[in-house]
Amino acid sequence: MSEMLTVPLHDIAHGRSGDKGNRLNISVIAYRPEAWPILVREVTEARVLAMFAHRSASKVKRYVLENIQALNFVIDDALEGGVNSALNLDTHGKTTAFHLLSMDVTVPAALVGNRNSENATG
Repeated sequence: MSEMLTVPLHDIAHGRSGDKGNRLNISVIAYRPEAWPILVREVTEARVLAMFAHRSASKVKRYVLENIQALNFVIDDALEGGVNSALNLDTHGKTTAFHLLSMDVTVPAALVGNRNSENATG
């Protein structure tokens, strides 16, 4: 069995987000094909809902896009009523992919390589 590491999701995937009204949309896309099964296994509706509990999200729907090795999440009620009705300017969805990409995932060490290799070579 290969060594497993816990890393932030952004080590194996990138994301894009947006908003419409009180609905948030976040896509998570694997950098490499080897990361795809990990995304499917670890980035679940329940985990995404927990990541946005602090914003009072009520529901998450995950769409699996196998052909492009991406997941799309539609998150309801996470934007304080939407950009136009929220008092806080930071509640809109344009940057929320960064929050989701901070989620910890467990991956084989080979998938992220030697994270200290640049330090070892000086």
